[in-house]
Amino acid sequence: MRLRHRSGTPLHLGYCTNVHPAEDLDGIIAQLDTYAVPIRERLGTGVLGLGLWLAAPVAGALAADTAALTRLRAELTARGLEVVTLNGFPYRSFHDPVVKQAVYHPDWTTRARLSYTLDLAHVLAGLLPDDAERGSVSTLPLAWRHPWDAHMAGEAARRLDQLAAGLAAIQYRTGRLIRVGFEPEPGCVVESTAQAAAHLAGVDTERLGICLDLAHLACAWEQPAAALKTLRAAGLPIVKVQLSAALESGDPEALREYDEPRFLHQTRNPYGGAVDDLDEALDGELPGPWRVHYHVPLHAAPEPPLTTTIPVLREALRELVGGRRPLCDHYDVETYTWGVLPPALRPTTPDRLAAGIADELDFARTHLLDLGATP
Repeated sequence: MRLRHRSGTPLHLGYCTNVHPAEDLDGIIAQLDTYAVPIRERLGTGVLGLGLWLAAPVAGALAADTAALTRLRAELTARGLEVVTLNGFPYRSFHDPVVKQAVYHPDWTTRARLSYTLDLAHVLAGLLPDDAERGSVSTLPLAWRHPWDAHMAGEAARRLDQLAAGLAAIQYRTGRLIRVGFEPEPGCVVESTAQAAAHLAGVDTERLGICLDLAHLACAWEQPAAALKTLRAAGLPIVKVQLSAALESGDPEALREYDEPRFLHQTRNPYGGAVDDLDEALDGELPGPWRVHYHVPLHAAPEPPLTTTIPVLREALRELVGGRRPLCDHYDVETYTWGVLPPALRPTTPDRLAAGIADELDFARTHLLDLGATP
């Protein structure tokens, strides 16, 4: 969907397709009919934005095959779908029975991560609508924090220089500006906005910046206004915002039904206490209240005493789009955990999943409209 900020700047709103498991081109096209088109129709919008997740093999294949890339663009256009952003965080196998810390590999010390991200940028340059000002790709915050040393930091810095050069080459060849946003996440080398400012100092800020995931921001117990001030002071642009909400509870026992084996659910309290997964927190002695890196549907409050970090999302959106000019123009609903929600909350059919995602997008659209955006 496209909205317009009061300044006239277009705001792109879509949903991230990493909630779906397809990792080949035919599967990706099939999921457009199963989910994206019904979602667009439920929302009553002529065009729906997708934050496509393309696993490394299909990204490489599309980057190397102009005909296949042209086919994907035509399939999107025929269905009233458009792409201005890609999710380049999971490399592949994001729906394996157990993902956990594997999602952080390969990291930014490796050639594989650089090649994958440049493949995505090449693909996005071919998918961008003609009237889109730029595209964005989100990526992991350098690496998981262990192991990390000066040698690894040097390797990552070299890869980021190569990334910026590669993005500049793509812009020269295609005329399309693609920016990459590093996504702070609990437990990683870059967990907070202060760490982002420190570790990304000196990067090419025309092409590199931050992907701000609002559930991650909340789990770090950061205040949106202060976090955005830190990024502005560091000169780091917000190239993409992921609209997400985390679980919160002052009663940790109420979280037991959310303990599941696929994804990592980093758990934090406001006193600096930190545990790397929910099961460890439940079996330990971390004082509450807790915020848990478990993306939950934006529009649906969980059963008390559980709550979510939606108040942080609302405050962040006020800071991002409530001013004279927006601080970001790409907004992606990213609830990838629908398939691991407690059984009573989990969609049991594609139609129910499409309905849930449509409700999330409507929730996000309503908030943006309330802040002065227009259709």
